[in-house]
Amino acid sequence: MSKLTQSKLESYLWGAATLLRGFIDAGDYKQYIFPLLFFKRMCDVYDEEYAIALAESDGDEDYASFAENHRFVIPEDAHWNVVRETGKNVGKAIQDAMRKIESSNTDKLYGIFGDAQWTNKDRLPDRTLKELIEHFSSQTLSIANCPEDELGVGYEYLIKKFADDSGHTAAEFYTNRTVVHLMTELLKPKPGESIYDPTCGSGGMLLSAITHLQRQKKEWRNVRLYGQERNLMTSAIARMNCFLHGVEDFEIVRGDTLSDPKFVEGDRLRQFDVVLANPPYSIKQWDREAFSADPWGRNIYGTPPQGRADYAFWQHIIQSMHPKTGRCAILFPHGVLFRNEEREMRQKLVEHDVIECVLGLGPNLFYNSPMEACVVVCRMNKPRKRKNKILMINAVNEVTRERAQSFLTDENMERIVASFSASVPVEGFSRLVSKSDVESNSHNLSIPLYVRSDESDSSPAPQVSCEQVLRSWKLGSAETQQSLKQLVAQLGVDFDN
Repeated sequence: MSKLTQSKLESYLWGAATLLRGFIDAGDYKQYIFPLLFFKRMCDVYDEEYAIALAESDGDEDYASFAENHRFVIPEDAHWNVVRETGKNVGKAIQDAMRKIESSNTDKLYGIFGDAQWTNKDRLPDRTLKELIEHFSSQTLSIANCPEDELGVGYEYLIKKFADDSGHTAAEFYTNRTVVHLMTELLKPKPGESIYDPTCGSGGMLLSAITHLQRQKKEWRNVRLYGQERNLMTSAIARMNCFLHGVEDFEIVRGDTLSDPKFVEGDRLRQFDVVLANPPYSIKQWDREAFSADPWGRNIYGTPPQGRADYAFWQHIIQSMHPKTGRCAILFPHGVLFRNEEREMRQKLVEHDVIECVLGLGPNLFYNSPMEACVVVCRMNKPRKRKNKILMINAVNEVTRERAQSFLTDENMERIVASFSASVPVEGFSRLVSKSDVESNSHNLSIPLYVRSDESDSSPAPQVSCEQVLRSWKLGSAETQQSLKQLVAQLGVDFDN
């Protein structure tokens, strides 16, 4: 059997999705493709384990069937091959098989296949489901034929493709992977640490910590992953993602982090070594009143306004960090750095001296949004040279755009990480700012107040396209609006009202 190449694997995975075109919306592909992929992988690995055990026992079929020889229990009547032979009511056969597998592995797989409408023939007729099953049956997804690291990359590819195809809904479960990589590099996860994401989406940030250690050839199997995600299907996708990457020491739970945090110990939140997060931006539908008297003590700096829950997530993360080893990287829009309505909370946050770095990134790194992003790095036990100081990095120009996609290259990331690690500031790029400097600016953390990007260039002016001119105009307009916000904030005026 020939091993699947990465390109062949990706073509195979996306080929399954194309069979659904015209039947369901692109945003719903993931509800059907991911569960089928996981179902097929589990059955192929089970068969592989059975064959190995059969060879080891000189053909003892009872021994080969023992649960101890398998990662998961696959009931005989719930195997992929049984479903493949089904001629009618295919959706019901798929659904029944998935439920049997879940109930046979309740400790690991409860609810992992989600709640897709497999039996709705108006949406997916038997013929389409048969085509999907036959497509998946065309390749063997055993570990020998498709190792975990390669299948994991293929799964991430599929997540990205679904995000591209589904438009604005992508942000619910996908964050620019190069930004995630950068955030992980800034925190440098270590073997044996606990990694947490309070709004984990499809689990990409958690798995980036594993990938970081694998790249460095360090032990990664003793790293513990924890995530919470309120969307049922997305949380299931995150769990599948971990299993398909070969990660087993993880706990991903469904629930709303602000109203019902799942990771608690006694009367406080559980604390972790590393927190990576991209919370939903400025959500308005949240229980502000409950947070004002939060039983978990998360309103340490105050209660955020109803229209912006960003500081609720920020305070949740601070309270989820281990007092000695805890560090976090949070992807935020720039507004959290200067909005007047959050100034008192920001002041207390600065005075607490947990903010280590405020990093400004370029535009278009949020999914389907031209908005500029920032990464805030906090550390509960800052190094002596960084105490009572905040490192400001203006990396707005460290972004690369190709084929309508914005991302960070290795060179972009290396410059940012080197500046973060260095003690010497770089003119026009980074500066170590004292708390008194921040106080003199009314605790405004807007990066251009402290570091102006160096855009001087003596080379001849390049040819500029109409698209670039329009983009520059939009960015200039956004910067003007931000400057106006900062100005009126000094006067105590609410710009947004």
